[in-house]
Amino acid sequence: MVSSNFSISDLAREFDLTTRAIRFYEDMGLLQPERTGPGGRVRQYSARDRTRLKLTLRAKRLGLSLTEAKDIIDMYDSPRDTAPQLEKFLRVLADHKRQLEEQMADLQANLDEVKLHEKQAKVLLAKAARQP
Repeated sequence: MVSSNFSISDLAREFDLTTRAIRFYEDMGLLQPERTGPGGRVRQYSARDRTRLKLTLRAKRLGLSLTEAKDIIDMYDSPRDTAPQLEKFLRVLADHKRQLEEQMADLQANLDEVKLHEKQAKVLLAKAARQP
């Protein structure tokens, strides 16, 4: 998009979201649109908001919570040194990776058990088919 300001509909269309989801991200403090019009009902999102939304959706795809996403995105808005930001990001990623690995191990154990029961059921079925 060429414009540096976006309506809620623009962002909803671009990122295939509902306007309700975008308002939720706003309520969580991830987006801070300028409010104009009667009673401040018209939201104008900046390029910064668009980038923050894009990063939020990327964090969600990684499985991070919105709070974790906000913490990390907020760090990049601050003018401080990037080393502490990257260290925190690595800690969050390491924790998330550990959780995923635990879930994967649980799933693998469950799959192994299903395969075992499947094998046993096939053996029993074969025995039953041989009997008159």
